Amino acid sequence: MEELVKVNHLHKEYENHVVLKDISFSVKKGEVVVIIGPSGCGKSTLLRCLNGLEKIQGGVVTVDNLPVEPDSKEITKIRQKIGMVFQSYDLFPHKTVLENITLAPRKVQKRDKEEVTKEAIALLDKVGLADKKDYYPRQLSGGQKQRVAIVRALCMHPEVLLFDEVTAALDPEMVHEVLETMLELAKSGSTMLIVTHEMAFAKAVADRILFLDGGEIVKQTDDVAGFFANPQTERAKRFLKTFAYEE
Repeated sequence: MEELVKVNHLHKEYENHVVLKDISFSVKKGEVVVIIGPSGCGKSTLLRCLNGLEKIQGGVVTVDNLPVEPDSKEITKIRQKIGMVFQSYDLFPHKTVLENITLAPRKVQKRDKEEVTKEAIALLDKVGLADKKDYYPRQLSGGQKQRVAIVRALCMHPEVLLFDEVTAALDPEMVHEVLETMLELAKSGSTMLIVTHEMAFAKAVADRILFLDGGEIVKQTDDVAGFFANPQTERAKRFLKTFAYEE
């Protein structure tokens, strides 16, 4: 299967503070890779490097064989291949749900308004929010806002989806509805990289686990069940002990 995302020897630092060192991995089309690790280990920064929101100081990142370089003339085209969902939703407060979703496909991709609107409503229906299409973000719960943010990303037809701690700001009862949406996406064959602290979810959705610590990949495995049931390193054991994840 083709490798959609390739990361080779990525190095990222801020003013001589190394955040990511010698990161290498690839993601195949349709694969779900979950990135876990302690706070401050570089997980979110890694995602931001993948879509060119952060400049890197070494190595190469490619998506669909195109190099991701923030200063490149091609960066807008490359970013259209990458949908990113943040924990902060980033919805425009003065626009309705439908306007938030259809803005980029119409303005950036120059797609037909009627076609985009029809697709947006169909996607909202899939996540149980078709009846909220004319609501404003302030009228939605956190979980609903996050599902709208996911639909907004999907409406751009990205080849890969990045999720950065999308449930971190949600009340516990809202977490489930967002994770259910992401599980459905995984089942549908979407290519996804997910940063999460939800270990039961990670165990359920991942084809492969990347465990980061101190800016390095200390474990990479497609034996997801084995990683959670019987971690092979002391560092992984200590990390997993801090979570009450379901068997």
